[in-house]
Formats: sequence, structure tokens, C-alpha cells
Amino acid sequence: MTVDENLVRQIVAQVCGAANLPAKAPAAKKDGFPIIPVAVSARHVHLSRKDMDVLFGPGSELTPVKTLMGGQFAAKEQVTIVGPSLRPIEKVRVLGPLRRQTQVEISATDAFLLKVKAPVRPSGDLKGSAGITVVGPKGVLKLEEGCIIANRHIHMSPDDAGRFGVKDGDYVNTLAEGERRTMFYGVQIRVDPKFTLEMHIDTDDANAAGMSGVHQVTMLKRDQKLVG
Repeated sequence: MTVDENLVRQIVAQVCGAANLPAKAPAAKKDGFPIIPVAVSARHVHLSRKDMDVLFGPGSELTPVKTLMGGQFAAKEQVTIVGPSLRPIEKVRVLGPLRRQTQVEISATDAFLLKVKAPVRPSGDLKGSAGITVVGPKGVLKLEEGCIIANRHIHMSPDDAGRFGVKDGDYVNTLAEGERRTMFYGVQIRVDPKFTLEMHIDTDDANAAGMSGVHQVTMLKRDQKLVG
């Protein structure tokens, strides 16, 4: 039996309206595969309360300038990062709110310039990661660990995870179409009620795939193949 998708949408809208609930739009798909919006994450820093005091002065607070996903925000405050090469990278944005532990996220290109051995890690997995020096307007911070290259990951809500048949901590592959068609392997799924659907990659990955402006990828489970 053929299903009338328009009729299904109307019924869902009516039921949600009767229950005084918002009607959730179905997730976009291509040939049955989920379509995921992409955000490119430039180098940035997350600070702890203690390290914020060192870099910007005791009792200092971050100044939000742009709201990000999951309750985070880009702050007005910026720092300089320095590695063994002594070639500084200036104007590195601080993201808020403050965290339990300071974390510096860079790209592989940045790591080469700084001469730091930053491992590819999920956010927050900092044990044994690279050390780096962070310079602020009020002080200097020498981190023994905390510098990573963030792994490729997809943020999504529990509802999205249920629709896509994945769970927090799973790994999938994603295909970026275009002139520089690229498959990204080993993309981690991160699920939280505060998250909106978005894949995060760094500037190296974006440049390799020729991504600029608004982009999206097709998500495949590891045992799936996309023909064409």
C-alpha cells in the first residue's frame, strides 16, 4: 500500500495541535539517508574559573558576543597561544561558559606551526594531551596538558538519534558532495537534549572538502554504502 506523505503530515499536525504540542518537521533525508548541517569550528579555547582569573584578572567574566549551540557562546575575550616553535597564534577566541578544565582546540595545521603534538580527541578527553602556553592581557598560563585536535562529531537531540537509529558514542561516516567530494570516516555521535542537529569539523577538514558558507553532509552508518 502506498502511503500518502502529505496526509500523514496533516494527521500529525492535527494530533499535535489537539495536544497543544509543536509539530516536529521530519528530518531531511537523501535516498533514505539523513542530511546533516555542517558547522566549521575554528581554533578556540575553553577556560576554567581559575585560569580565567590568571589570564584576565581575578573575578573577571566572559563577555558573550554570539550565542552558540547547547548553551555555549563566543566571547569577546581572546588569547594568544604559543608552542615550542615560539611562533604565536594571536586572537584565539574564548568560548563560554567557563568549564571545569581549560581546553585548547586547534587544527593539525596549527599543531604543525606551533610544533605541539596535539592528539585527536573528543572534547573533554584531555588526559595525556599536549601542553601549551596561553597568554592573556593579565597573565600567562603554562598548561601541562589540555591541547587537542577535536575529533569530527555530530551533535543531535535524543529525538534525532531515535529517528536515525544511533546513540551517544556511536561512530558513523559522512559524505560531503561537491567538486571535492569527500567521505569523512569515524564521526562520533554526541547526543544531548540541549543539542541541535549539526556536524562539527575543523578548518583543515573544511578546506580539504572545499566547504565554505552553508554546507551539509549525508550520514551513513559504518556498514552502509551510498551508490552514485
